[in-house]
Amino acid sequence: MSPYRQTPPPATAPKAQRGSKESSSVEVSSGDSQSSLSPGEVDQDIMKRAAARKLIERYFYQLVDGCGDSNCDNQYCASSGVVRNLTPDEAAAQAIQLYSKEARLCEVSPQKVPRINAISSQDSTAIESSPSGSSIANSTLSSECGPSGSDSTPSSQKNLDSSSITDLIILEKILPNISGPSDNNSSRTKPPTILTEESLAELCSTWESSPKLLVRAIGEVFSQPECLSRCFPAKRLQEHENASPVDNAEEKESIRAKEKDPDKDEDLVADPPFDLESCRRAFDHLKKVPSNVYSSALMTALTTLCDNIIVIRGKLDNIVNCFLIAFEVPNMGYGEFLETVLPSLCEAADHLSFEDQGKLVRKWATHCKDNLRNTLESLQQLITIKVMSTNYAREFCVQDDNKVTLATKFMKIVYYANLLAGVMEPNTLREEEISLPQQLDSLEEALDQISHFGSSKMAKQAQLDDPLGLVLNVNDLDSRRPFIPFEEFYNETLSDIIEMDHDFSCYRSRKFSFMKHSFILVPATKTLGLYFDNRIRMYSERHSSLMNALIGSAPPKPYLRLKVRRDHLIADTLIGLELVAMERVLDFKKQLVVEFEEEQGVDEGGVSKEFFQLIVEEIFNPDYGMFTYQSETNMTWFNPTSFETVAQFTLIGIVLGLAIYNNIILAVNFPMVVYRKLMGKKGSFEDLVDWNPVLFNGLKNLLEYTEDDVEDVYMQTFRICYQDVFGNNIFHELKENGDQIYVTQNNKQEFVDLYADFLLNKSVECQFKAFRRGFVMVMDESPLALLFRPEEVEQLVCGSKNFDFMELELSTEYDGGYTPESQIIKDFWSIVHNLSMKNKKKLLQFTTGSDRVPVGGLSRLKLIIARNGPNSDRLPTAHTCFNVLLLPEYETKEKLNDRLLKAINYAKGFGML
Repeated sequence: MSPYRQTPPPATAPKAQRGSKESSSVEVSSGDSQSSLSPGEVDQDIMKRAAARKLIERYFYQLVDGCGDSNCDNQYCASSGVVRNLTPDEAAAQAIQLYSKEARLCEVSPQKVPRINAISSQDSTAIESSPSGSSIANSTLSSECGPSGSDSTPSSQKNLDSSSITDLIILEKILPNISGPSDNNSSRTKPPTILTEESLAELCSTWESSPKLLVRAIGEVFSQPECLSRCFPAKRLQEHENASPVDNAEEKESIRAKEKDPDKDEDLVADPPFDLESCRRAFDHLKKVPSNVYSSALMTALTTLCDNIIVIRGKLDNIVNCFLIAFEVPNMGYGEFLETVLPSLCEAADHLSFEDQGKLVRKWATHCKDNLRNTLESLQQLITIKVMSTNYAREFCVQDDNKVTLATKFMKIVYYANLLAGVMEPNTLREEEISLPQQLDSLEEALDQISHFGSSKMAKQAQLDDPLGLVLNVNDLDSRRPFIPFEEFYNETLSDIIEMDHDFSCYRSRKFSFMKHSFILVPATKTLGLYFDNRIRMYSERHSSLMNALIGSAPPKPYLRLKVRRDHLIADTLIGLELVAMERVLDFKKQLVVEFEEEQGVDEGGVSKEFFQLIVEEIFNPDYGMFTYQSETNMTWFNPTSFETVAQFTLIGIVLGLAIYNNIILAVNFPMVVYRKLMGKKGSFEDLVDWNPVLFNGLKNLLEYTEDDVEDVYMQTFRICYQDVFGNNIFHELKENGDQIYVTQNNKQEFVDLYADFLLNKSVECQFKAFRRGFVMVMDESPLALLFRPEEVEQLVCGSKNFDFMELELSTEYDGGYTPESQIIKDFWSIVHNLSMKNKKKLLQFTTGSDRVPVGGLSRLKLIIARNGPNSDRLPTAHTCFNVLLLPEYETKEKLNDRLLKAINYAKGFGML
């Protein structure tokens, strides 16, 4: 049996997949029968179909436009006067009939002049053409598959579906091609079909009478990257398309001459400019059409688009336009679009090169700011729904879930676009890299060897681990104010379900890890990632020390031990740390163990907590002279006129690093600029807002002053005055001969920038560099910069400011016979909730060794209240290393209140029970 049936296939016959020429065989259905075509037969069928289309096309134009010969005697030609005015439907049907009976064709082909949008809806049942004499579309007949190839559905060479041909003719009349009309004699493939605002509006206006035209246009254009990436071109491009062929040729030659590449044989519009506003207006028309008309076809087309993007990655210059258009599609964040199309787009974006991802970031940041939040919310919803609907286990954890990981990777693109869309500072304010020697003969030698102190090894490593940030040359430290607050990128549902020990293992083995996408994790979860990294380094140093002891190369020193006296705390600490820095800097990576002389406490964490609290109280005391205290803001700042050596500031930096490394919270009140500088970003004008708000507002008023009499009103020169700790005035010139240069409307920005730079950077340069050197000695290999932004580092150092004791009550566990229903427990919490904030902090200090709230709130403390015998006159006691409160079962609430207050107000020191 011949594979070609003489009867046309039904209109609903399924179409073969694109690319069927490459398959080994193609199943063809026609009516009840099926047959299989070999690749050769498929090629032969395509050639026959192409020849048939060209002939039918010639008949069509001959019936509509004629051959142009006024003396023509062909009864099937419009030039003869015999053929009446035909609609496109009538002309298409008659062209098929003429082709079937091999009717006469004029030797001269009709000249086809491209016209766009030449049809309109005449009634509710048919789409009719413009008045007689208008030409049909600006392109030849194309296959239903678009530019990728012909429809592989077989048909008779001389019998085609007239309604299908008619729809194609009308559709191609509405949809322009990127390069104008095709040449029948040309061997080049047909240029891709595109959508414009006008063409989509016209398709939407006729959906009631011919919905399949809209569906077919969506299916053809939105499934092919070559088509979609060229849609909605800028006005200049559309004007170029409507120009004459001669003009286009001249323009091409002109542009090639300017590019000094006359042999270049590419279309002028290889990378057409994209008009976002035109795209949005076009989709506004689509919103007026019921979604059930086109949504299924649109979802299928976009899913196919993503598959094609994966196949052709790196081969289409303007591929990012596909993503710009796709994320403007109505209902992208809802229903089946969210569940099917969005994951496919995330997968397609993951196959883009980092250069293309960078292009998408910049275009989104520049042109699509108002759509960033919608995109972010859709991604968050996708991740949350997937996480909540899946039961993860060790065999299949969340890191193995492609939908979640791909959405997270795509969110990084949105994250960088959000940075660039906000207020950015120049990357010239970043510090230079610092390198640390591994072995030092003295602390002073260490300070000499560390030359330019700048962006730490941590920050550089974080950037190197993120190729997209490297391509963009963007770091979140450069962001002064993101377009969307950073907190909106947190996903609490995901953060709660992640097992950070496994995620840390993935991070170390260079698999997908949420630690490398830390913007999505809440600070409390990120703190666990840092904790695992620190603990593993401690165990590694402990193992190394024990191995060295076994081979006899060094005595065993598994811990970093500090033995101090309470009355000489600062001196003993600084001497002990200096000895470690001189002997072996890597000892700072060991677990800290503190011992107070003449006290029996064994340090399992609680002794270290009190040690850090006491040392911070003394070091940051203004009377000590290393730091100043600003009463207006309750902030601590570096003393620019300090008499202490830089070595002592280095040792204070070591103390801060050891506190973070050993997971201990400190009671320090630094302005945010300290943490920004600590992470590698110099201070600037806006950092003055929490450092000195009065000065900030004054300088801000100067910048906002618009009159020309700045010099007379402010009478300010480039010479400034500030005070030392003794109240003496110190003058400084911001530039040479600054006392002779007045601040004017033209130089006021320069004055403000120099003023802020001096106060925040230059005046304390020696002190802060030394301070940060010490910090990096401990944290140089830590993922701190990878995980935390400056404001999160502040939480890590100082803890949360939310003293919610209801959280503490709900998370507290009980032992020794106590339960939440025990009367003494009810009395205890009743007393606690009525305490003043000062006494609440003392209770925290008494039970945990610190009066600070950990990152994530008091629920993270895991307090344990244990029964310590029956009623007695003994005071409550505590094991601060394990957050255990030992509470005798007092007989009355009054007695409990009395004993508890005495315990928290007079507790000091450690002893053995």
